[in-house]
Amino acid sequence: MKSIGDVTLFQRDSSKSRRVNGFTLIELMLVLVLIAIFMVIAIPSYQEYVRRADASAVQQEMQKIAEQLARHKAKNFTYRGFDPAYIYGATGPMTSIILPQGATGTAIKYTITIRDADDSTKLLTAVDGSSPPKPTVRGRNWAMKAETSDVKNYNFLMTSSGMKCKNKTKANVSYADCGTTVTGKEDW
Repeated sequence: MKSIGDVTLFQRDSSKSRRVNGFTLIELMLVLVLIAIFMVIAIPSYQEYVRRADASAVQQEMQKIAEQLARHKAKNFTYRGFDPAYIYGATGPMTSIILPQGATGTAIKYTITIRDADDSTKLLTAVDGSSPPKPTVRGRNWAMKAETSDVKNYNFLMTSSGMKCKNKTKANVSYADCGTTVTGKEDW
């Protein structure tokens, strides 16, 4: 407030009444840093959660198939001729099971294959070329392997003799074992 003679003038202090519009560069940078820290922590945690969920799903599926293999042997006194197609409603014989069911391309998380444990090059449904076809496997034992497309997740092995093991290195998992504890073998 200024006085000139008898007249009092009101002067406006422009520095106090200025309105602030928008954010400063410092504020924006601070928000970006906080978002980056959140992403560095949250995304890997979420990815690990998804990997564990996929691994759990394939273990459950393998146990379901093992139960059906036991039922097949109880009816037929052998594992020979077991085809999981009836479990999944597939038409024609199945050489492998894809998880999640119906997935294609990069959406495939796991591929399960079931082989004769005495000759792992043959499926339990293997037959020769004669007419009528004759089985070429004995079907006394089976081995089931689940391979993942994710190099950071586990590959699994389950056998009729009770072996259940896993390893993150695909090359270490065969139809006989999962390598050694030194090479990453773990029981499940």
